[in-house]
Amino acid sequence: MENGLQVALRWFVFALVLCQVEAFYVPTAAYRVYDPKQPIPVLFNKVYSDNTQLQYAYADLPFVCKPSGKTKLGELISGQKIALNLGEILRGDRIMVSDVELAMQEDKPCNFLCTAQVSRKDVKRARQMVRDGYLVEWIVDNLPGATSFVAVDRSRKYYAAGFKLGYTDLSTGRPKYYLNNHHTIVIRYRRARGANGDAGRQAIVGFEVYPKSIGLDTPRDDQMCPKDMKTIENGLELHIPASSPNQTNNQKRNEPEPDVDDGATLKITYTYSVYFRQDTSVDWKHRWDLYFVNQQEGSRVHWLAVGNSLIICSLLTGIVLMILARTVRSDISKGKDRIGAEKGSSGARKKEAGLLDQGDDQLDDYMSSDDEALEDVSGWKLLHGDVFRTPIRGYLLAPMVGSGMQLLFMAVGLVLLSAFGVLNPSFRGGFISFGVGLFVFAGIFSGYYSARVYKTFGGKNWRANVVVTAILFPGLLFGFLFILNLFIWANASSTAIPFTTLLAIVALWLCIQLPLVYIGSWFGFTRRPAWEHPTKTTNIPRQIPPQAWYLKGLRTVLLAGLIPFAVIFIELLFIFQSMWQDKSGFYYVFGFSAVIGLLLLLSVAEVTVVAVYIQLCAESHDWWWQSFMVGGGSAIWVFAYCVWYYFMKLHITGFFNSLLFFTYSFIACGVYGLLTGTVGFLTAYAFVRRIYA
Repeated sequence: MENGLQVALRWFVFALVLCQVEAFYVPTAAYRVYDPKQPIPVLFNKVYSDNTQLQYAYADLPFVCKPSGKTKLGELISGQKIALNLGEILRGDRIMVSDVELAMQEDKPCNFLCTAQVSRKDVKRARQMVRDGYLVEWIVDNLPGATSFVAVDRSRKYYAAGFKLGYTDLSTGRPKYYLNNHHTIVIRYRRARGANGDAGRQAIVGFEVYPKSIGLDTPRDDQMCPKDMKTIENGLELHIPASSPNQTNNQKRNEPEPDVDDGATLKITYTYSVYFRQDTSVDWKHRWDLYFVNQQEGSRVHWLAVGNSLIICSLLTGIVLMILARTVRSDISKGKDRIGAEKGSSGARKKEAGLLDQGDDQLDDYMSSDDEALEDVSGWKLLHGDVFRTPIRGYLLAPMVGSGMQLLFMAVGLVLLSAFGVLNPSFRGGFISFGVGLFVFAGIFSGYYSARVYKTFGGKNWRANVVVTAILFPGLLFGFLFILNLFIWANASSTAIPFTTLLAIVALWLCIQLPLVYIGSWFGFTRRPAWEHPTKTTNIPRQIPPQAWYLKGLRTVLLAGLIPFAVIFIELLFIFQSMWQDKSGFYYVFGFSAVIGLLLLLSVAEVTVVAVYIQLCAESHDWWWQSFMVGGGSAIWVFAYCVWYYFMKLHITGFFNSLLFFTYSFIACGVYGLLTGTVGFLTAYAFVRRIYA
């Protein structure tokens, strides 16, 4: 137990060191500086909501200003689409240069953007999107437009990415929906570093957007700007009344809007204001920190999660060390003493009978006398002739283990790159892009481990195993995503993967990953021997006695999986909040996640060892698949947590959005279960080989 405490202390010190990188990142965007009056492009990206899983390109919405293609902003022209990396495409980004004109340090109290004539159908869609709480994302100098907030004690300021498309007024009997058609842009800047600053150039350190709704009855000047921005009384309501000459305007306004397109339109005038404010309190390399104030304030909860994980892992470590240092070693010693005694008493008689000189058959009979010496020994020692018997459907287990190692390599790489700041929010789409790249490259590890396990199970056709390994998990994953993508396409969402991107993913899969799986399998099968087992397997399998209720199938998986889930469930709250509620995808505390992920893998390994040992002590040799299922058992609890989070924390509306949530959650839990199941299997395999050696 003392050794267990020492190990836990080492993990705790390691956690303290690693968690210091949770607020550090390497700025990926190039350091840009601007001369006075230099044009600064404003990029339109997308709209997203906490209440739905569908995102849309902002420039494609029918009720907003379309880029004209006439405004030149430096090297860019309005309407020009910005090239995106794979991660940006998969996360639903669709970036386009807008007609909004900015020039460094030039304030513009009001500028006219456009006037849009919107049909009744488009007004209905705008009303629905406002009801769903959609947020808008614009980009300036790689910063997303943010809504600024101040803490309750006014001690600090923080940002929330995005700004509201509109708002809902519930003060009257019928809900009224208003569209924000004026945007006040605040650019915060400071003097650039070094020679650039000496030359009068500036660097942008903040981008804030404050939207406002301005009604049709607001007095405007010749430039279509409100004459008095401070006295706006009515907003722009998304409502086109029914055209009937016998009703007053108030009666028309209180009527439900007809569902037919009668040619009526709503005139929407878009304007914007620009203000530049110098801010010396924020350095350029720390300009993203305001987006993560809330996550940093939750550091106490993160430390609670680390402490909870350390306690659980310390207890498990103590149990495993007790098994290895006391129970197993004691049982092995007793077994050897018993065998030695039996051999000593019968050696002389057998030698006189000449049994040792009569060939291999007689020698095998003699060796079986050692087995007879173990017959009165209970527990796992009775299974020495069956414990390494090839499992049923081992041809499927081997590819799953290979795919699990592929996912493990990808996950470890992503967490490390993120924890040390290489992948960060300033590198938009970098996390997904690197994830796909690491997954494809890790095909060589998938092929290697799959081939080694397949050869150990006695497989002969390693090329067939290559095909199964390369297609089974990636094919199922691609099939799920492709079917979902068809439904998302039907909703014209930017979340839908373009056809050309699908072709690129298939090319990566078949032209790069498949050859890497082949190379890894060839090396693992032809150049490396099968893992040797310390005991010989008998021809006739031993009958498994009746098992206790907690050792039967799914019950064991659920009970054992509860412990690794207890290690991560606190941190899951932050991860889910980043994934499902903050659609900007900003998650910054990868230092904590790295520590908890490491403790998770350790707990999975230890729980699987304990579960397999208990199963072997119950004289059940069917442990191969069970170890894999026990290792991945916490995935069931994670999916149950997803269900709880859906009903208790989210406000997703609509059947299709709910279907997307549960499908994505199922895929994520399947990936998690495959990874942890592989860790459990390999750990149990090493443990069983060790105790039977």
